[in-house]
Amino acid sequence: MSKRGTYRRHSAEFKMQICQEIREGELTRTDAKEKYRISTALIHTWLMLYDRGELVADPVVIPAQFAEYEAKIAALERKVGQLTMELDQAKKTQHIRLVSNSETPPIVSGPHVAPSVGGVK
Repeated sequence: MSKRGTYRRHSAEFKMQICQEIREGELTRTDAKEKYRISTALIHTWLMLYDRGELVADPVVIPAQFAEYEAKIAALERKVGQLTMELDQAKKTQHIRLVSNSETPPIVSGPHVAPSVGGVK
């Protein structure tokens, strides 16, 4: 059984630092591979993300934003509760109406059909 290397995670700042060093010419891909013991495929992937602008620092949530998000979540939870109660009430009202009329619900809803005057000929 072979020993596997440890799984490492690299921060976005670390990735950006390496990409900047390579793009500014301070470091070659081979030098970065040897210095940081990172595969060339991984460096290539980071550089592609960096060039497209998708490699960004870890997002930092500002406490004011956090409070704003919590307020939005609470408002949405209240709205879901309100809509659930309205739906339950509508279901009960329909059931009560059907039971009180002792009718089965029509398959097709719409206006009632007028009876024919002369019968079928």
